Amino acid sequence: MKKEKITLAIVDDHQIVIDGLKALLAGHPQFMVKVECNHPERMEKILESEPVDILLTDVMMPVMDGAQLARNVKNKFPAIKILALSMSGQGDLVNQMIDDSDISGYVLKNLGKHELITALEKISAGGVYFSNEVLEEMIKASERKKCAEETHLTLREIEIIRLIEKEYNNKHIADSLFISERTVETHRKNIFRKTKTAGLIGLIKYAYENKLVTK
Repeated sequence: MKKEKITLAIVDDHQIVIDGLKALLAGHPQFMVKVECNHPERMEKILESEPVDILLTDVMMPVMDGAQLARNVKNKFPAIKILALSMSGQGDLVNQMIDDSDISGYVLKNLGKHELITALEKISAGGVYFSNEVLEEMIKASERKKCAEETHLTLREIEIIRLIEKEYNNKHIADSLFISERTVETHRKNIFRKTKTAGLIGLIKYAYENKLVTK
């Protein structure tokens, strides 16, 4: 029996990425790009009349990011499987997209033909596929979350710890996070109290040991 084609939709705000993915799929007739689009908000509308098996979506896009598109698609078209593509494997975001949108995979844009085909084959068969680099980031994110829960650090406090590790002063931190310097100072006091550290060196050592930041 002839195997039915697996239909794909690709959305990325850069056409060169879409063209590159289509080039990687050349020679693999089991996969057919049925829909392509540079605007995620339009893709959501197109899928109403052009159903597909798998949606490949960029993560970082203007107007609507890939995480929001994935949530919308999963709610409206639960049968469509979702493969996210990004320049980096942001562990926190990947875990969030798994929880919120039940994505079937997450790969980096530097992937080659073999990995792309492997990912699509696994996903179309009902499985999941995550790049090795992404899996490592997911594990690190889970470890950071566990550490934060044990010390009761908030996500904002972890953000500030990472900026402190980059040698940002209070003003730079405030500007980066769009908060006041007084708020930053309050967060710093809470961070030192929760981590039981008395100075910057002790805090950075704590952050490395607990994988809140990576070297």
